[in-house]
Amino acid sequence: MYIDTCSPITFAPLYMERVWGGRELERVYGRSLSSPDRPYGESWELVDREDAQSVVSSGAFVGTSLHNLWTEHRAEVFGTDYETMVGCFPILLKILDARDDLSIQVHPPVDLATSLDGEPKTEMWIIAACDPGAKLHVGFRRGVTREDFRQALVDGTVAECVHAIEPEPGQSIFIPSGRLHAIGAGFLIHEIQQNSDTTYRVFDWNRPGLDGKPRQLHVDKSMASIDFDDFEPFMDLPRGTLLTECPYFRTDRHFVDAADAFTARDPDRFSILSMLSGCLQCCDERSFSAGDTILLPRRSPALVASADTTVIEITLPTGDSDCLAMKSKGFHE
Repeated sequence: MYIDTCSPITFAPLYMERVWGGRELERVYGRSLSSPDRPYGESWELVDREDAQSVVSSGAFVGTSLHNLWTEHRAEVFGTDYETMVGCFPILLKILDARDDLSIQVHPPVDLATSLDGEPKTEMWIIAACDPGAKLHVGFRRGVTREDFRQALVDGTVAECVHAIEPEPGQSIFIPSGRLHAIGAGFLIHEIQQNSDTTYRVFDWNRPGLDGKPRQLHVDKSMASIDFDDFEPFMDLPRGTLLTECPYFRTDRHFVDAADAFTARDPDRFSILSMLSGCLQCCDERSFSAGDTILLPRRSPALVASADTTVIEITLPTGDSDCLAMKSKGFHE
C-alpha cells in the first residue's frame, strides 16, 4: 500500500493532571478532557519517552509511535542529517495551563545532571495567552546572593528574591538549565524543551499536592543546580523570524497572511509547527488551527492559510553540535 510520507503528521496528546492546572485546554482549544472538573496542567503534544509516547493520529503512519518514526523512518520523515543522533527523539513539546502558581524550580545543567541523578533540561516558553497582571518568576533580583536565598527558604520569603516579569501574549523567553523559574497563575504557554522530565522544586508555596500531602522538594539538588549569577532576565527579543537558537532546538515565529502559503524553513528537513492562531490547510483538505501541533516531514507540501495565522516552527540543529552528540537517557539504549 502506498504511504504518502510527505503528508503532515499529527499525534494524540497526552494530558497530565497537575495541582496548578485548570480547564483552559478545553475552553480555548476545544480539547476533550477525560475527567470532568479535574485540573489538567499539561498536554504533552510530542514526546518520546519510556513512560510517555506520542502516537500518530492522522497523516501517514497512523497508529505508529514517535519512537518508531524516529528509529525506523528517520531519513524519509525527518531528513538525512540526523544519522549520528542516538536514543529517543530529542525534543519534547507541551502546552501548559497554569491556573495557579507553579513551584519555584530549576533543571540541572549538563555538567551536573548525571551526578544529581537527573537529565539536563533547557526549554523556552511562548505565551499563548495570559491574564492581566500575570507574572513569570525568572532568575534573581539584582544583588541577591546564595546566602540570601538559602535564608529566604528558611524564612518563607523566597518570592522576594526572585525576579518577576509581566509578559504579553506572543512574547517568549529562553530558560536554560540552571535558571531558577516559576510560571505564575493565569498563563497558557507553549513549551519547547529537551527530552527530559527532571525538575527540582526548591519552594512550592507551602501547598499540598493532589493527594493532599506536601509535594516533594529537592533543596540540595536545586542549590547545586541554580545559577546564582542570573539577574533580572527579560523576555526574548526576536531577530526577524528567529526567537531562539541553542544546541538543542531552534524556534522561528511566522506570521502568514490569509491566502498565503507557508513552507518549511528547510524543505530537506522536518519541521514541527505549534499553532498560536489562525488556520492552515493542506492539500488533503485537513485543516490545523490554534493549539494544534503538526510534524511536517521533509519535502512536505506548502500549507495555505485560510485566515491570518501565527505559527511557531521548531527544528533541530544540524552539524557537530552538543545536541547531535547528546545521548538520550533511558529508553531503548
